[in-house]
Amino acid sequence: MKKDIIRKFVALAACLAFCTGTSCGKVERPDDKENVTVSGNDSTTADISETTADASSENQSEVLTIPAATDENTSKTATNAEGEELPVSGQPSEGTSSYTASGSPSPQTTSGTGSSQTPSGTASGSQVTEISLTFYEVTLPVGGSKMPMVTMSPATAENKGEIWTSSDEKIAAVDSLGNITAVGEGKCIITVKSDDNPAVSASVQVTVEAAKEPAVADGVTYIEGILIANKTYALPASYNPGGLTNECYSAFMNLVSGAAADNINIYCSSGFRSYESQQYIYNNYVAADGQAKADTYSARPGHSEHQTGLAIDCNIIDDSFTGTPEAIWLENNCHKYGFIIRYPRNKDHITGYKYEPWHIRYLGVEKATAVYNSGLCLEEYLGITSQYTY
Repeated sequence: MKKDIIRKFVALAACLAFCTGTSCGKVERPDDKENVTVSGNDSTTADISETTADASSENQSEVLTIPAATDENTSKTATNAEGEELPVSGQPSEGTSSYTASGSPSPQTTSGTGSSQTPSGTASGSQVTEISLTFYEVTLPVGGSKMPMVTMSPATAENKGEIWTSSDEKIAAVDSLGNITAVGEGKCIITVKSDDNPAVSASVQVTVEAAKEPAVADGVTYIEGILIANKTYALPASYNPGGLTNECYSAFMNLVSGAAADNINIYCSSGFRSYESQQYIYNNYVAADGQAKADTYSARPGHSEHQTGLAIDCNIIDDSFTGTPEAIWLENNCHKYGFIIRYPRNKDHITGYKYEPWHIRYLGVEKATAVYNSGLCLEEYLGITSQYTY
């Protein structure tokens, strides 16, 4: 057996020597033959000996020859002594031409400087190629504001910085976050560009209308027929409808029934409160937390919506209500029954109060739906402020 194997290797060596530089049905081998790694040992040629040819050795190594690649795209194969092709794994490391012969290919990697690459060859970092917005036109009253949500594509883009500009800041201004504020009547364009790729942009057409003029009757302020009670507009101490208005109460009972049909339990925890009741509640909060903090979640007497008979606190009146199925249902459905979430998320700088998912205000189905669809809080929708002046 040993002699037969030795004869095969000797015959193969003689054949290779004869074929060098000629065309004899085998792959032409250049003079600068690549080194071959056989069982982890690098050598220019593989010695043929009785040790390597010992067929009884369990660790017998095959002698391989690999044609040198002439360019990066040339396929590489190895052949054993019988002339059978074997796969070659890996790439030559920088500055060498060594390969490892094995039974299966190993993953390829790119080393050195330059951007990292995925197995498919696509760079892991890329530029922004598209910007989409949640809306592309908006109508605001003077003093109103609204901010579109921005999505930059592809998701793999490393720099998603935004650059916002206004075509006319006398009509509408925009801050670095994209919050659009109406300044004066007219039309203008608000544009956001990619900081990474300024050639990519998206725009919002802004129409600014005159602020609604308030009407005052018996010390009560109405704007577009909506009774207003906030930090800017107060109710007289004598204003007392005696409880929830009939219209508000009826609408709320319809809301409760609609929620029940969706397996949601909504109930009233606090409805009408008189001027005196609000004064007592507010003073207790001030004593506990100080006036500055109390003003973020409790109205001063005369400024509470509960005094109007048109506001209801539902279920749990604290932050634990946030994100519950009941809170989510109210946010998505209360407008269908004539109510709005009066102090929505991220509007505290406009309404003057923290987010209160439990506090709903009756406006009637038509107006509540219009406010809901606008994405604005009531102050923004009407173009009014909510700020104490004392």
